[in-house]
Amino acid sequence: MTCDPSRKIKVLDIAAGHGIFGITLAQQNPTVEVTALDWPLVLQVATENAHKMGVGDRHTALPGSAFDVEFGSGYDLVLLTNFLHHFDVPTCEVLLKKVHAALAEGGQAVTLDFVPNDDRISPPRAAAFSLTMLASTPSGDAYTMSEYEAMFHNAGFTQSRLISSPTVPNQTILSDK
Repeated sequence: MTCDPSRKIKVLDIAAGHGIFGITLAQQNPTVEVTALDWPLVLQVATENAHKMGVGDRHTALPGSAFDVEFGSGYDLVLLTNFLHHFDVPTCEVLLKKVHAALAEGGQAVTLDFVPNDDRISPPRAAAFSLTMLASTPSGDAYTMSEYEAMFHNAGFTQSRLISSPTVPNQTILSDK
């Protein structure tokens, strides 16, 4: 995604929680405007954090369920941080189609999650996370990159690529509209 420095960059932070991911983007770039989506009481925390961190004027709360709330459109980035693993593949694909529709042409979905290798036993922390999902969700999982690629493709995205960091157990997936 190329950015015109004079154009506002619209970011939708789905399941924003504390809001730090979207807030950090806004802190790093004065043209970023964040719409944080989460439950109303959770958004109070994100809104407080946005004000404490100096970007409250570019932070908007969108209360409700990601599956029910209308996102709007024209987003340059949609953040899906530690969220998709809570749901089964068909549910993820429904949400990803909604994300795809909300993105502007050339927009990207940014997914942060535990991503085990295709063998599903390595790396150990990402592979073990699937057991956490088995025990704590009705149908969640730690999805492999192959599974994420299929989900994003089925939702209309043109490509997805994995970005790994040796310093954190989570990995980032960038998916292009």
